[in-house]
Amino acid sequence: MEHQQRSAARLSPSSDTEDMAMSLAPRLAYFAGVARTEHVTRAAQELGVPQSTLSRAVARLEEDLGVDLFSRHGRTVSLTPAGRTFLTSVERALAEVRRAADEVRADADPTTGKVAFGFLHTMGAETVPGLLQAFRADHPRIRFSLVQNYGEAMIEKLRAGELDLCLTSPVPDAPDLVARRLDEQKLRLVVPADHRLATRRRVRLTEAADETFVTLEPGYGLRRITDDLCEEAGFRPRIAFEGEEAETLRGLVAAGLGVALLPPPAFPRPGVAELTVTAPRAAREIGVAWLEGHPDTPPVAAFKKFLLSRRGNLLPT
Repeated sequence: MEHQQRSAARLSPSSDTEDMAMSLAPRLAYFAGVARTEHVTRAAQELGVPQSTLSRAVARLEEDLGVDLFSRHGRTVSLTPAGRTFLTSVERALAEVRRAADEVRADADPTTGKVAFGFLHTMGAETVPGLLQAFRADHPRIRFSLVQNYGEAMIEKLRAGELDLCLTSPVPDAPDLVARRLDEQKLRLVVPADHRLATRRRVRLTEAADETFVTLEPGYGLRRITDDLCEEAGFRPRIAFEGEEAETLRGLVAAGLGVALLPPPAFPRPGVAELTVTAPRAAREIGVAWLEGHPDTPPVAAFKKFLLSRRGNLLPT
């Protein structure tokens, strides 16, 4: 009892809980092994550690907690009430650690592992499904966690470790990222079907200088490209609506609410005309990016190699 009181006195209410958890963690498996066998020698044999190491670890655990976890009976031990309470939580914690270890091993498995892959909304209808279909012809059991988002958001997810790779535009240029250009996608001036330019096949962007534009919100790569192209054409676009998805913008154009610079649609959209822009050159680069120095699991390495092999042949024709 004096041992418990003395030890407990050392643990003031201001003790750092996180530091305590870190000091306890390596000894939890030892404690569970002794609790399971109720015999230090047998537990040491099962765990593959010297008996002296195991005894010291359990004694230090009790000292750090300030309570006796075991009652000693010669060569055998039995759990105290405090020990039984502690064991319940320890077994849950160890089971969660084993589950997490199994999960990360499964995600890294060369045959059945997982790739966290991000891509632009405009790549979701045709480009990405086609890529995954082609990749899985040779890797049928590799799994994917798919994230659709705009470019800056995906870059942040790369940096946070939530994505392994992303398809984005413009191709990012940052010291902590590796990016490779894969393809180029022409942009069209999309106008309502009854617009004054709708009968044209080609148009210079300056001819739309007085039009109202609908665009993606600031932060989207396509918005930045739209602003830059309009500036190159000698005007600042007059923006009436800002959205988050290209096909929504097409719907706004079809409703007569403005014009837009957009990549080709996956399927023809009634109510609009799509015009080739002859000047300035209207296109966006599509690239793949990943975090510099981030080690690849075998599935990620395989998919990265596949994407790089598609340079110049990424987009559906």
